[in-house]
Amino acid sequence: MNFLEKPRSQTAAFLPLCWLLLKLLQPGHSHLYNNRYAGDKVIRLIPKTEEEAYALKEIYHRLKVDLWQPSSIVYVSEGTVTDVHIPQKASQGLLAFFQEANIKYKILIEDLQKALENGSSLQIQRNRRSLPEYNYEIYHSLEEIQSWMHHLNKTHSSLIQMFSIGKSSEGRSLFILKLGRRSRAYKRAVWIDCGVHAREWIGPAFCQWFVREALLTYRSDPAMKKLLNHLYFYIMPVFNVDGYHFSWTHDRFWRKTRSRNSKFHCRGVDANRNWKVKWCDEGASLHPCDDTYCGPFPESEPEVKAVANFLRKHRKHIKAYLSFHAYAQMLLYPYSYKYATIPNFSCVESAAFKAVKALRSAYGIRYRYGPASRTLYVSSGSSMDWAYKNGIPYAFAFELRDTGHFGFLLPEMLIRPTCTETMLAVKNITMHLLKKCP
Repeated sequence: MNFLEKPRSQTAAFLPLCWLLLKLLQPGHSHLYNNRYAGDKVIRLIPKTEEEAYALKEIYHRLKVDLWQPSSIVYVSEGTVTDVHIPQKASQGLLAFFQEANIKYKILIEDLQKALENGSSLQIQRNRRSLPEYNYEIYHSLEEIQSWMHHLNKTHSSLIQMFSIGKSSEGRSLFILKLGRRSRAYKRAVWIDCGVHAREWIGPAFCQWFVREALLTYRSDPAMKKLLNHLYFYIMPVFNVDGYHFSWTHDRFWRKTRSRNSKFHCRGVDANRNWKVKWCDEGASLHPCDDTYCGPFPESEPEVKAVANFLRKHRKHIKAYLSFHAYAQMLLYPYSYKYATIPNFSCVESAAFKAVKALRSAYGIRYRYGPASRTLYVSSGSSMDWAYKNGIPYAFAFELRDTGHFGFLLPEMLIRPTCTETMLAVKNITMHLLKKCP
């Protein structure tokens, strides 16, 4: 009989097998310092019972595996879709253990290194001299994105203005593009950020795509003309500049910022758990080594503080906050930190419904939408909740493609369709701002 089907009181009898497995696997190996992912796997499990979930939590906790979905082991319970990146050294023992314990799993990615290499065009020659020559269908490093921003600032000065709102903990500039036709009249604004979590590369790719589309279609598309004439867009293509840089140079699956901690060797804070709204409550961790570490205090991260200060300063005219993440194919709105209905629910729900419908019209890709707490999971200290609490009536977080087949390694060939469909959703939400709410 499978131990995981026994009542909880008997679970303990099986734990020695867990400890033996963990001894064999030696947790120290789970961090590949050379960051070569040869033989690493990504597997999906859905615990059938609370006992199974409990056993998985114990194993993950001790092995310190890299969870892709959900973001923390606290979310793992009966029925939770769980995607885990397992290092090659641990995979044989772990998979044998799952078979022995009759825990069903599915291998999503057989060899992570191969998937990494297959997904990207390893181009040496990357043109970025002008807008038509800049390739929007490949992922770009931080240096490339920043020089692209400088270039647009010079060549499209009638519609674009670039400025910095501060510095990251490693001293990198936090650049913003202000997009829109300059006018003396009062204009409402939309804030868009991408790359809060370093490994979610499709986010920064979308932010760049959005700017490109706006500039290319401003004259030909009446909807885009209307948006840029009536609104300003503040766009931050890479929020977590240090983490994003690190994901290019050292660890492709890094999530957090890169701030130092005086007591622990672990670096970084989850920039989407560091906001002053129910800070460090459910769904955030107090431990500096965890992926969902909330930081020593709210706005401890210079990146979060800089954006929060900017939004506070412009809160009177910023009417929408859009943040782009991956992966899950969802459009989320507040609240994240509690199961409660927002006061302007009907407006926001209607905007979300129409946006998801518009998105689906391109390639038939289905997005789930709804309050983050119910649709995804409860998490505290998020930027979306903070924006909403600070008077921005339309606050949304997108979880872009896909639902786990590629996970964080969405191939470059899918940048175009992903950005094309997302563009429809974003235009839909922003057009909603210009209308009176139904």
